[in-house]
Amino acid sequence: MAVTAYSLGAAEEVTGSRHILEIDGRSIMIDCGAFQGRRAESDKKNREFSFPADKVESVVLTHAHYDHCGLLPVLMKNGYDGTIYATPATRDLANIVMMDSARIQARDAEFLAKQAKKKGEAFTWKPLYNEADCVKAANQIVTLGYNRKMYIAPDVQLEFFDAGHILGSSLAYFTITGQRKNQKVTKVNTESNTKQKIWHKLFGTRLPSKNEPSQNTDGADELRLLYTGDLGRRNKPIIKDPATNMPAPDYIFMESTYGNRLHAETSSTMYELEKVVRQAIDSKGKIIIPTFAIERAQEIVYYLHLLVDQKRIPQIPIYMDSPMAVNATGIYQLHQECYDAATQEAFLAHHKNPFGFNSLQFITSVDESKELNKKSGPMIILSADGMCEAGRILYHLANNISNPNNIILIVGYMSEHTLGRRILEGEKEVKILGDWYKVNAQVKQIDSFSAHADYKESTEWLKLIDTSRLKKIFLVHGEKDAQAYLKGYLAENGFPNVEIVKYGETYNLE
Repeated sequence: MAVTAYSLGAAEEVTGSRHILEIDGRSIMIDCGAFQGRRAESDKKNREFSFPADKVESVVLTHAHYDHCGLLPVLMKNGYDGTIYATPATRDLANIVMMDSARIQARDAEFLAKQAKKKGEAFTWKPLYNEADCVKAANQIVTLGYNRKMYIAPDVQLEFFDAGHILGSSLAYFTITGQRKNQKVTKVNTESNTKQKIWHKLFGTRLPSKNEPSQNTDGADELRLLYTGDLGRRNKPIIKDPATNMPAPDYIFMESTYGNRLHAETSSTMYELEKVVRQAIDSKGKIIIPTFAIERAQEIVYYLHLLVDQKRIPQIPIYMDSPMAVNATGIYQLHQECYDAATQEAFLAHHKNPFGFNSLQFITSVDESKELNKKSGPMIILSADGMCEAGRILYHLANNISNPNNIILIVGYMSEHTLGRRILEGEKEVKILGDWYKVNAQVKQIDSFSAHADYKESTEWLKLIDTSRLKKIFLVHGEKDAQAYLKGYLAENGFPNVEIVKYGETYNLE
Protein backbone atom coordinates (compact mmCIF):
# COMPACT_ATOMS: atom_id res chain seq x y z
CA MET A 1 0.00 0.00 0.00
CA ALA A 2 1.43 3.36 -1.07
CA VAL A 3 0.29 6.38 0.96
CA THR A 4 1.15 9.91 -0.15
CA ALA A 5 -0.01 13.44 0.62
CA TYR A 6 0.09 16.80 -1.13
CA SER A 7 -1.65 20.17 -1.00
CA LEU A 8 -3.69 22.03 -3.60
CA GLY A 9 -3.93 25.14 -1.43
CA ALA A 10 -2.69 26.69 1.83
CA ALA A 11 0.85 25.58 1.04
CA GLU A 12 3.17 28.43 2.17
CA GLU A 13 0.11 30.69 2.31
CA VAL A 14 -2.94 31.24 4.48
CA THR A 15 -6.46 30.44 3.19
CA GLY A 16 -7.61 28.08 0.46
CA SER A 17 -7.03 24.85 2.41
CA ARG A 18 -7.25 21.83 0.10
CA HIS A 19 -5.17 18.79 0.99
CA ILE A 20 -5.08 15.36 -0.64
CA LEU A 21 -4.38 12.06 1.10
CA GLU A 22 -3.77 9.41 -1.54
CA ILE A 23 -3.90 5.67 -0.85
CA ASP A 24 -2.92 3.46 -3.79
CA GLY A 25 -4.10 6.19 -6.15
CA ARG A 26 -7.43 6.73 -4.36
CA SER A 27 -7.82 10.32 -3.16
CA ILE A 28 -9.37 11.63 0.04
CA MET A 29 -9.69 15.42 0.08
CA ILE A 30 -9.31 17.16 3.43
CA ASP A 31 -11.12 20.51 3.19
CA CYS A 32 -12.08 22.23 -0.04
CA GLY A 33 -11.62 25.90 0.77
CA ALA A 34 -11.66 29.08 -1.26
CA PHE A 35 -8.66 31.39 -1.45
CA GLN A 36 -9.23 34.78 0.18
CA GLY A 37 -7.19 37.87 -0.64
CA ARG A 38 -7.24 40.57 -3.28
CA ARG A 39 -10.42 40.21 -5.30
CA ALA A 40 -8.78 39.67 -8.70
CA GLU A 41 -6.19 37.25 -7.32
CA SER A 42 -8.79 35.32 -5.33
CA ASP A 43 -11.12 35.02 -8.30
CA LYS A 44 -8.29 33.73 -10.50
CA LYS A 45 -7.04 31.17 -7.97
CA ASN A 46 -10.51 29.88 -7.17
CA ARG A 47 -11.38 29.50 -10.86
CA GLU A 48 -8.19 27.54 -11.46
CA PHE A 49 -9.38 24.84 -9.06
CA SER A 50 -10.11 21.94 -11.39
CA PHE A 51 -9.16 18.77 -9.48
CA PRO A 52 -10.88 15.85 -11.25
CA ALA A 53 -13.95 14.98 -9.21
CA ASP A 54 -13.92 11.35 -10.33
CA LYS A 55 -10.55 10.91 -8.59
CA VAL A 56 -11.97 11.91 -5.19
CA GLU A 57 -13.19 8.97 -3.11
CA SER A 58 -14.46 11.12 -0.23
CA VAL A 59 -14.13 14.59 1.30
CA VAL A 60 -13.46 15.34 4.97
CA LEU A 61 -14.40 18.85 6.14
CA THR A 62 -12.66 20.01 9.32
CA HIS A 63 -14.75 23.15 9.86
CA ALA A 64 -17.02 25.68 8.21
CA HIS A 65 -14.84 28.71 7.54
CA TYR A 66 -15.01 29.84 3.91
CA ASP A 67 -11.33 29.14 3.30
CA HIS A 68 -11.99 25.50 4.22
CA CYS A 69 -15.42 24.84 2.68
CA GLY A 70 -15.94 27.58 0.08
CA LEU A 71 -15.15 25.51 -3.04
CA LEU A 72 -17.26 22.47 -2.19
CA PRO A 73 -19.97 23.70 -4.60
CA VAL A 74 -17.32 23.92 -7.35
CA LEU A 75 -16.44 20.29 -6.67
CA MET A 76 -20.14 19.50 -7.12
CA LYS A 77 -20.18 21.36 -10.44
CA ASN A 78 -17.17 19.31 -11.53
CA GLY A 79 -19.22 16.14 -10.99
CA TYR A 80 -18.37 14.96 -7.48
CA ASP A 81 -21.19 12.82 -6.10
CA GLY A 82 -19.48 11.18 -3.12
CA THR A 83 -19.77 11.77 0.60
CA ILE A 84 -18.57 14.80 2.56
CA TYR A 85 -17.88 13.99 6.23
CA ALA A 86 -18.28 16.68 8.89
CA THR A 87 -19.55 17.22 12.43
CA PRO A 88 -23.23 18.20 12.79
CA ALA A 89 -22.40 21.83 13.67
CA THR A 90 -19.96 22.09 10.77
CA ARG A 91 -22.63 20.83 8.37
CA ASP A 92 -25.10 23.50 9.48
CA LEU A 93 -22.57 26.34 9.45
CA ALA A 94 -21.04 25.30 6.11
CA ASN A 95 -24.47 25.34 4.56
CA ILE A 96 -25.03 29.01 5.37
CA VAL A 97 -21.43 29.95 4.44
CA MET A 98 -21.77 28.41 0.98
CA MET A 99 -25.24 29.87 0.43
CA ASP A 100 -24.08 33.31 1.50
CA SER A 101 -21.18 33.14 -0.94
CA ALA A 102 -23.48 32.13 -3.81
CA ARG A 103 -25.82 35.05 -3.08
CA ILE A 104 -22.96 37.55 -2.83
CA GLN A 105 -21.57 36.34 -6.16
CA ALA A 106 -24.99 36.64 -7.79
CA ARG A 107 -25.39 40.21 -6.48
CA ASP A 108 -21.84 41.09 -7.60
CA ALA A 109 -22.54 39.77 -11.10
CA GLU A 110 -25.73 41.84 -11.32
CA PHE A 111 -23.99 45.00 -10.05
CA LEU A 112 -20.94 44.62 -12.28
CA ALA A 113 -23.11 43.93 -15.33
CA LYS A 114 -25.00 47.20 -14.74
CA GLN A 115 -21.73 49.10 -14.30
CA ALA A 116 -20.31 47.64 -17.51
CA LYS A 117 -23.50 48.46 -19.41
CA LYS A 118 -23.30 52.11 -18.29
CA LYS A 119 -19.73 52.30 -19.57
CA GLY A 120 -20.56 50.49 -22.80
CA GLU A 121 -18.18 47.67 -21.92
CA ALA A 122 -18.54 43.95 -22.47
CA PHE A 123 -19.19 41.89 -19.34
CA THR A 124 -18.36 38.19 -19.16
CA TRP A 125 -17.74 37.49 -15.44
CA LYS A 126 -19.90 34.76 -13.94
CA PRO A 127 -20.24 33.44 -10.39
CA LEU A 128 -18.21 30.38 -9.46
CA TYR A 129 -21.41 28.60 -8.44
CA ASN A 130 -25.05 29.15 -7.60
CA GLU A 131 -27.42 28.18 -4.83
CA ALA A 132 -28.34 24.87 -6.50
CA ASP A 133 -24.68 23.81 -6.31
CA CYS A 134 -24.69 24.67 -2.59
CA VAL A 135 -27.83 22.60 -2.01
CA LYS A 136 -26.16 19.64 -3.71
CA ALA A 137 -23.06 20.00 -1.54
CA ALA A 138 -25.11 20.23 1.68
CA ASN A 139 -27.12 17.16 0.63
CA GLN A 140 -23.93 15.11 0.36
CA ILE A 141 -22.71 15.85 3.90
CA VAL A 142 -22.82 12.90 6.29
CA THR A 143 -22.32 13.88 9.93
CA LEU A 144 -20.03 12.21 12.43
CA GLY A 145 -19.94 13.34 16.05
CA TYR A 146 -16.79 13.81 18.07
CA ASN A 147 -15.04 10.64 19.30
CA ARG A 148 -17.06 8.39 17.00
CA LYS A 149 -15.32 6.15 14.46
CA MET A 150 -16.45 5.52 10.92
CA TYR A 151 -14.94 3.62 8.01
CA ILE A 152 -14.94 6.01 5.05
CA ALA A 153 -13.22 3.37 2.90
CA PRO A 154 -12.59 -0.33 3.52
CA ASP A 155 -9.09 0.45 4.80
CA VAL A 156 -9.57 3.99 6.18
CA GLN A 157 -11.18 4.87 9.48
CA LEU A 158 -12.04 8.48 10.38
CA GLU A 159 -12.51 9.95 13.84
CA PHE A 160 -13.16 13.60 14.72
CA PHE A 161 -11.74 15.27 17.82
CA ASP A 162 -12.64 18.79 18.93
CA ALA A 163 -10.20 21.35 17.47
CA GLY A 164 -11.38 24.16 19.77
CA HIS A 165 -11.33 26.65 16.87
CA ILE A 166 -14.97 27.40 16.05
CA LEU A 167 -18.26 25.65 16.73
CA GLY A 168 -18.01 22.12 15.32
CA SER A 169 -14.34 22.41 14.27
CA SER A 170 -12.46 19.14 14.26
CA LEU A 171 -9.09 17.48 14.20
CA ALA A 172 -9.41 14.78 11.53
CA TYR A 173 -7.74 11.54 12.62
CA PHE A 174 -7.22 8.83 10.00
CA THR A 175 -6.29 5.21 10.69
CA ILE A 176 -5.16 3.38 7.55
CA THR A 177 -4.92 -0.40 7.69
CA GLY A 178 -3.48 -2.89 5.25
CA GLN A 179 -0.13 -3.95 3.94
CA ARG A 180 2.07 -0.93 3.35
CA LYS A 181 5.06 -0.61 1.11
CA ASN A 182 8.15 -2.50 2.40
CA GLN A 183 6.03 -4.25 5.04
CA LYS A 184 6.92 -7.90 5.74
CA VAL A 185 4.29 -10.39 4.55
CA THR A 186 3.45 -13.34 6.84
CA LYS A 187 1.48 -16.35 5.67
CA VAL A 188 -1.39 -17.16 8.03
CA ASN A 189 -4.29 -19.53 8.33
CA THR A 190 -7.66 -17.90 7.66
CA GLU A 191 -11.30 -18.70 8.22
CA SER A 192 -13.54 -20.04 5.47
CA ASN A 193 -13.56 -18.28 2.11
CA THR A 194 -17.14 -17.08 2.62
CA LYS A 195 -16.38 -15.37 5.94
CA GLN A 196 -13.15 -14.01 4.54
CA LYS A 197 -14.89 -12.40 1.57
CA ILE A 198 -17.56 -10.80 3.78
CA TRP A 199 -14.93 -9.43 6.18
CA HIS A 200 -12.81 -8.08 3.35
CA LYS A 201 -15.80 -6.42 1.71
CA LEU A 202 -16.67 -4.66 4.97
CA PHE A 203 -13.23 -3.70 6.21
CA GLY A 204 -10.71 -4.26 3.43
CA THR A 205 -8.54 -6.50 5.62
CA ARG A 206 -8.27 -10.25 6.02
CA LEU A 207 -10.09 -12.04 8.84
CA PRO A 208 -7.65 -13.62 11.33
CA SER A 209 -8.12 -17.28 12.20
CA LYS A 210 -9.52 -18.27 15.57
CA ASN A 211 -6.11 -19.29 16.81
CA GLU A 212 -4.26 -16.26 15.48
CA PRO A 213 -4.25 -12.88 17.27
CA SER A 214 -5.11 -9.88 15.15
CA GLN A 215 -2.04 -8.15 13.74
CA ASN A 216 -3.66 -4.76 14.46
CA THR A 217 -4.14 -5.09 18.23
CA ASP A 218 -1.15 -2.83 19.00
CA GLY A 219 -1.47 -0.59 15.97
CA ALA A 220 1.79 -1.86 14.50
CA ASP A 221 0.26 -2.41 11.07
CA GLU A 222 -1.64 0.86 11.05
CA LEU A 223 -0.69 4.23 9.63
CA ARG A 224 -2.15 7.06 11.68
CA LEU A 225 -2.49 10.61 10.36
CA LEU A 226 -3.80 13.72 12.06
CA TYR A 227 -4.93 16.83 10.16
CA THR A 228 -5.51 19.74 12.53
CA GLY A 229 -7.59 21.87 10.18
CA ASP A 230 -7.35 25.11 12.15
CA LEU A 231 -6.06 24.51 15.66
CA GLY A 232 -7.81 26.49 18.37
CA ARG A 233 -6.72 27.85 21.73
CA ARG A 234 -7.31 26.88 25.32
CA ASN A 235 -9.58 28.88 27.62
CA LYS A 236 -11.57 30.56 24.85
CA PRO A 237 -15.19 31.37 25.63
CA ILE A 238 -18.16 29.32 24.42
CA ILE A 239 -16.37 26.29 22.92
CA LYS A 240 -14.20 23.56 24.44
CA ASP A 241 -10.40 23.43 24.46
CA PRO A 242 -8.58 21.57 21.66
CA ALA A 243 -8.69 17.82 22.34
CA THR A 244 -5.56 16.00 23.45
CA ASN A 245 -6.95 12.48 23.90
CA MET A 246 -6.38 11.06 20.43
CA PRO A 247 -4.16 7.97 19.92
CA ALA A 248 -0.55 8.62 18.98
CA PRO A 249 -0.31 9.70 15.30
CA ASP A 250 2.55 8.86 12.93
CA TYR A 251 2.23 12.14 11.03
CA ILE A 252 0.60 15.48 11.83
CA PHE A 253 -0.42 18.07 9.23
CA MET A 254 -0.59 21.21 11.35
CA GLU A 255 -1.72 24.73 10.57
CA SER A 256 0.73 27.60 11.20
CA THR A 257 -1.23 30.82 10.73
CA TYR A 258 0.32 32.44 13.81
CA GLY A 259 3.62 30.58 13.55
CA ASN A 260 5.71 33.64 14.39
CA ARG A 261 3.36 35.55 16.66
CA LEU A 262 2.10 35.47 20.22
CA HIS A 263 -1.38 36.51 21.27
CA ALA A 264 -2.01 38.92 24.09
CA GLU A 265 -3.17 37.30 27.31
CA THR A 266 -6.82 36.36 27.09
CA SER A 267 -7.39 37.94 30.50
CA SER A 268 -6.66 41.36 28.99
CA THR A 269 -9.30 41.02 26.27
CA MET A 270 -12.22 42.42 28.24
CA TYR A 271 -10.11 45.26 29.64
CA GLU A 272 -8.96 46.30 26.14
CA LEU A 273 -12.48 46.05 24.74
CA GLU A 274 -13.83 48.09 27.65
CA LYS A 275 -11.24 50.81 26.97
CA VAL A 276 -12.16 51.05 23.28
CA VAL A 277 -15.88 51.24 24.03
CA ARG A 278 -15.41 53.97 26.65
CA GLN A 279 -13.25 55.96 24.23
CA ALA A 280 -15.98 55.81 21.57
CA ILE A 281 -18.55 56.93 24.15
CA ASP A 282 -16.40 59.93 25.08
CA SER A 283 -15.95 60.97 21.43
CA LYS A 284 -19.52 60.01 20.46
CA GLY A 285 -17.98 57.96 17.71
CA LYS A 286 -18.64 54.63 16.07
CA ILE A 287 -16.65 51.45 16.52
CA ILE A 288 -16.49 49.58 13.21
CA ILE A 289 -15.45 45.95 13.70
CA PRO A 290 -14.68 43.88 10.59
CA THR A 291 -15.50 40.39 11.75
CA PHE A 292 -15.95 36.90 10.45
CA ALA A 293 -19.58 35.90 10.66
CA ILE A 294 -18.73 32.62 12.35
CA GLU A 295 -17.04 32.45 15.76
CA ARG A 296 -15.56 35.95 15.96
CA ALA A 297 -18.90 37.76 15.82
CA GLN A 298 -20.42 35.49 18.48
CA GLU A 299 -17.34 35.77 20.72
CA ILE A 300 -17.32 39.58 20.62
CA VAL A 301 -21.05 39.68 21.38
CA TYR A 302 -20.39 37.32 24.28
CA TYR A 303 -17.72 39.66 25.72
CA LEU A 304 -19.86 42.77 25.21
CA HIS A 305 -22.69 40.98 26.98
CA LEU A 306 -20.42 40.30 29.94
CA LEU A 307 -19.20 43.91 30.07
CA VAL A 308 -22.74 45.25 30.09
CA ASP A 309 -23.85 42.62 32.59
CA GLN A 310 -20.97 43.56 34.91
CA LYS A 311 -21.80 47.26 34.45
CA ARG A 312 -18.31 47.98 33.14
CA ILE A 313 -19.78 49.69 30.06
CA PRO A 314 -23.16 51.37 29.66
CA GLN A 315 -25.72 50.02 27.24
CA ILE A 316 -25.05 51.54 23.82
CA PRO A 317 -26.46 50.34 20.50
CA ILE A 318 -24.67 47.27 19.15
CA TYR A 319 -25.52 46.17 15.61
CA MET A 320 -24.67 42.84 14.04
CA ASP A 321 -24.87 43.78 10.36
CA SER A 322 -24.36 40.51 8.55
CA PRO A 323 -27.18 38.18 7.53
CA MET A 324 -24.78 35.26 7.69
CA ALA A 325 -23.63 36.21 11.20
CA VAL A 326 -27.26 36.43 12.31
CA ASN A 327 -27.94 32.96 10.89
CA ALA A 328 -24.72 31.59 12.36
CA THR A 329 -25.67 32.92 15.78
CA GLY A 330 -28.88 30.92 15.56
CA ILE A 331 -26.84 27.79 14.82
CA TYR A 332 -24.60 28.55 17.80
CA GLN A 333 -27.73 28.53 19.95
CA LEU A 334 -28.74 25.13 18.56
CA HIS A 335 -25.49 23.22 19.04
CA GLN A 336 -25.10 23.28 22.78
CA GLU A 337 -23.16 19.99 22.66
CA CYS A 338 -20.15 22.06 21.60
CA TYR A 339 -20.21 24.43 24.59
CA ASP A 340 -17.60 24.47 27.31
CA ALA A 341 -18.60 24.01 30.96
CA ALA A 342 -18.96 27.76 31.70
CA THR A 343 -21.28 28.37 28.75
CA GLN A 344 -23.25 25.21 29.54
CA GLU A 345 -23.75 26.53 33.06
CA ALA A 346 -24.88 29.98 31.90
CA PHE A 347 -26.99 28.82 29.00
CA LEU A 348 -28.55 25.62 30.31
CA ALA A 349 -28.58 25.98 34.08
CA HIS A 350 -29.43 29.69 34.28
CA HIS A 351 -31.19 30.10 30.91
CA LYS A 352 -29.09 33.11 29.96
CA ASN A 353 -28.56 33.59 26.24
CA PRO A 354 -24.89 34.59 25.74
CA PHE A 355 -25.55 35.65 22.14
CA GLY A 356 -28.33 38.15 22.60
CA PHE A 357 -29.22 40.96 25.01
CA ASN A 358 -31.04 44.28 25.04
CA SER A 359 -28.23 46.35 23.47
CA LEU A 360 -27.83 44.01 20.50
CA GLN A 361 -29.81 44.48 17.30
CA PHE A 362 -29.65 42.17 14.29
CA ILE A 363 -29.53 43.83 10.87
CA THR A 364 -30.59 41.78 7.87
CA SER A 365 -31.87 44.04 5.09
CA VAL A 366 -29.76 46.32 2.89
CA ASP A 367 -31.95 49.32 3.76
CA GLU A 368 -31.42 48.77 7.49
CA SER A 369 -27.68 48.55 6.86
CA LYS A 370 -27.66 51.85 4.97
CA GLU A 371 -29.60 53.54 7.78
CA LEU A 372 -26.76 52.80 10.21
CA ASN A 373 -24.51 55.23 8.34
CA LYS A 374 -27.00 58.02 8.96
CA LYS A 375 -27.16 57.46 12.71
CA SER A 376 -24.94 59.23 15.21
CA GLY A 377 -22.61 57.52 17.65
CA PRO A 378 -21.74 56.15 20.01
CA MET A 379 -22.49 52.72 18.61
CA ILE A 380 -20.78 49.46 17.68
CA ILE A 381 -21.16 47.88 14.25
CA LEU A 382 -19.97 44.31 13.64
CA SER A 383 -19.97 43.50 9.95
CA ALA A 384 -18.52 40.93 7.57
CA ASP A 385 -16.26 40.17 5.77
CA GLY A 386 -13.46 39.85 8.29
CA MET A 387 -10.64 40.80 5.89
CA CYS A 388 -12.53 43.80 4.43
CA GLU A 389 -12.51 42.44 0.88
CA ALA A 390 -16.25 42.03 0.35
CA GLY A 391 -19.62 42.46 2.00
CA ARG A 392 -21.28 45.25 3.97
CA ILE A 393 -18.14 46.13 5.92
CA LEU A 394 -16.86 47.96 2.82
CA TYR A 395 -19.76 50.43 2.95
CA HIS A 396 -19.33 51.01 6.68
CA LEU A 397 -15.62 51.66 6.20
CA ALA A 398 -16.26 54.01 3.29
CA ASN A 399 -18.73 56.01 5.40
CA ASN A 400 -16.72 56.08 8.62
CA ILE A 401 -12.99 55.67 8.04
CA SER A 402 -12.30 59.37 7.48
CA ASN A 403 -13.95 60.55 10.73
CA PRO A 404 -11.36 60.99 13.54
CA ASN A 405 -14.04 60.34 16.17
CA ASN A 406 -14.49 56.77 14.92
CA ILE A 407 -12.48 53.65 15.69
CA ILE A 408 -11.69 50.78 13.33
CA LEU A 409 -11.18 47.81 15.62
CA ILE A 410 -9.23 44.88 14.15
CA VAL A 411 -9.94 41.63 15.98
CA GLY A 412 -8.70 38.91 13.63
CA TYR A 413 -6.12 37.76 11.13
CA MET A 414 -5.73 39.82 7.96
CA SER A 415 -4.16 38.07 4.98
CA GLU A 416 -1.47 39.71 2.89
CA HIS A 417 -2.66 42.26 0.32
CA THR A 418 -6.16 42.61 1.78
CA LEU A 419 -7.77 45.96 2.63
CA GLY A 420 -7.86 44.94 6.27
CA ARG A 421 -4.11 44.29 6.27
CA ARG A 422 -3.43 47.70 4.67
CA ILE A 423 -5.54 49.47 7.29
CA LEU A 424 -3.86 47.51 10.08
CA GLU A 425 -0.38 48.36 8.76
CA GLY A 426 -1.16 52.07 8.94
CA GLU A 427 -1.69 53.19 5.34
CA LYS A 428 -2.91 56.78 5.36
CA GLU A 429 -5.17 56.43 2.35
CA VAL A 430 -6.99 53.34 1.11
CA LYS A 431 -9.13 52.47 -1.89
CA ILE A 432 -12.64 51.25 -1.05
CA LEU A 433 -15.23 50.38 -3.71
CA GLY A 434 -13.22 52.21 -6.35
CA ASP A 435 -12.72 55.46 -4.42
CA TRP A 436 -9.86 56.71 -2.21
CA TYR A 437 -10.46 57.57 1.45
CA LYS A 438 -8.22 59.20 4.06
CA VAL A 439 -7.73 57.00 7.12
CA ASN A 440 -8.47 59.54 9.87
CA ALA A 441 -10.28 57.12 12.17
CA GLN A 442 -8.20 55.54 14.91
CA VAL A 443 -7.10 52.00 14.10
CA LYS A 444 -6.84 49.67 17.08
CA GLN A 445 -6.18 45.96 17.38
CA ILE A 446 -7.13 43.39 20.00
CA ASP A 447 -5.23 40.27 19.00
CA SER A 448 -6.38 38.00 21.81
CA PHE A 449 -9.67 37.37 20.01
CA SER A 450 -7.91 35.16 17.48
CA ALA A 451 -9.20 31.58 17.30
CA HIS A 452 -5.86 30.27 15.94
CA ALA A 453 -3.20 28.92 18.28
CA ASP A 454 0.01 30.96 18.29
CA TYR A 455 3.44 29.30 18.17
CA LYS A 456 3.64 28.71 21.92
CA GLU A 457 0.09 27.41 22.14
CA SER A 458 0.66 25.05 19.19
CA THR A 459 3.81 23.69 20.84
CA GLU A 460 2.07 23.29 24.20
CA TRP A 461 -0.71 21.34 22.50
CA LEU A 462 1.84 19.03 20.85
CA LYS A 463 3.39 18.37 24.26
CA LEU A 464 0.00 17.42 25.69
CA ILE A 465 -0.84 14.80 23.05
CA ASP A 466 0.77 11.37 22.69
CA THR A 467 3.69 11.79 20.24
CA SER A 468 5.36 8.45 20.96
CA ARG A 469 4.90 7.32 17.33
CA LEU A 470 5.41 10.69 15.70
CA LYS A 471 7.68 10.60 12.65
CA LYS A 472 7.15 14.06 11.22
CA ILE A 473 5.09 17.24 11.40
CA PHE A 474 4.04 18.86 8.13
CA LEU A 475 3.24 22.58 8.29
CA VAL A 476 0.39 23.97 6.16
CA HIS A 477 -1.83 27.06 6.18
CA GLY A 478 0.75 29.73 7.04
CA GLU A 479 2.83 32.43 5.42
CA LYS A 480 6.46 31.59 4.69
CA ASP A 481 8.01 33.70 7.47
CA ALA A 482 5.59 32.30 10.04
CA GLN A 483 6.28 28.73 9.00
CA ALA A 484 10.06 29.18 9.03
CA TYR A 485 9.91 30.60 12.56
CA LEU A 486 7.59 27.87 13.82
CA LYS A 487 9.79 25.16 12.33
CA GLY A 488 12.79 26.52 14.25
CA TYR A 489 10.81 26.94 17.46
CA LEU A 490 9.49 23.38 17.29
CA ALA A 491 13.02 22.06 16.77
CA GLU A 492 14.14 23.90 19.90
CA ASN A 493 11.28 22.34 21.85
CA GLY A 494 11.72 18.68 21.04
CA PHE A 495 10.15 18.37 17.59
CA PRO A 496 13.07 18.33 15.10
CA ASN A 497 11.33 16.49 12.25
CA VAL A 498 9.27 19.29 10.72
CA GLU A 499 8.71 19.91 7.03
CA ILE A 500 7.00 22.86 5.34
CA VAL A 501 4.59 21.64 2.67
CA LYS A 502 5.23 23.17 -0.72
CA TYR A 503 2.66 23.49 -3.46
CA GLY A 504 3.11 20.84 -6.15
CA GLU A 505 5.26 18.49 -4.05
CA THR A 506 4.18 14.99 -3.04
CA TYR A 507 5.17 13.48 0.31
CA ASN A 508 5.51 9.74 0.94
CA LEU A 509 4.08 8.49 4.23
CA GLU A 510 5.38 5.11 5.35
